[in-house]
Amino acid sequence: MTTVSHTSAEIATQPELWARAAALAADCAGLPKSGERVAIVGCGTSWFIGQAYAVLRERAGLGVTDAFAASEFPGVRDYDRVIALTRSGTTTEVLRLLADIRGTVATTAITGTPDTPIMTAADEIVMLDFADEQSVVQTRFATTALALLRTHVGEDPAAAIRDAETALAWEPDPEFVAAEQFTFLGTGWSTGLAAEAALKMREAACAWTESYPAMEYRHGPISIAAPNRITWVFGPVPEGLADQVAATGGTFVAGALDPMAELVRVQKLAVAVAQSRGLNPDEPRHLTRSVVLDAS
Repeated sequence: MTTVSHTSAEIATQPELWARAAALAADCAGLPKSGERVAIVGCGTSWFIGQAYAVLRERAGLGVTDAFAASEFPGVRDYDRVIALTRSGTTTEVLRLLADIRGTVATTAITGTPDTPIMTAADEIVMLDFADEQSVVQTRFATTALALLRTHVGEDPAAAIRDAETALAWEPDPEFVAAEQFTFLGTGWSTGLAAEAALKMREAACAWTESYPAMEYRHGPISIAAPNRITWVFGPVPEGLADQVAATGGTFVAGALDPMAELVRVQKLAVAVAQSRGLNPDEPRHLTRSVVLDAS
């Protein structure tokens, strides 16, 4: 009897959790008001989700929005609010940043874990504990946070939720599972999700992966395209790119689903690749659920 990994079980809950988060969006104190100048910070997956949100919020005309790795935050500048995205509530770089800027700018933390240091580090808390995870590798918490944020900027999540159901019914082709290299491309807000897709493959399956803005792919990275290698686009496909990848002998995938649902497909692929290589996606190499650095 095959045991279902925590990662696979958590991936499967995403459509339901996106709907639940979307229902909260209108009443979440601490999320930015229209016109506020906002920075969103995080580490790893949270940083990539922040990149996607920053593009969506600016595209909606709601105000300047920048995304930074927490360790690279450039200073308060003239931001009205800093949002910290942290599943665990214990990530050292995020906590240090919030301590450094306390009292100089309004802060909000979006987290999945109560009773952690983040609860007193930020001025306001958005709690998504129903999306927390046992797995080290983030899947549902990150996408649920983005579902909340997408709804808050005025998007209807219904189509993405339907597409996520389609993604969950998809089974990775053996050609995909056996591929030696994966490149993920995005445009606009899906560039952050392409980066997250690459990270999922690295974390869960120790796979060789890269990610780029789609129009940048032809400025050098296409040189690694070859047979048994996959180029996967989230969102609009630049004109001529599919043919150029085909000419290399590589496999081209034009993601037809909402980019967040395409990420679900990659999450499933990451698990399948991990299992094909004898790896446990619940226990990725060299990783822990949260990066907590020695205070010294």
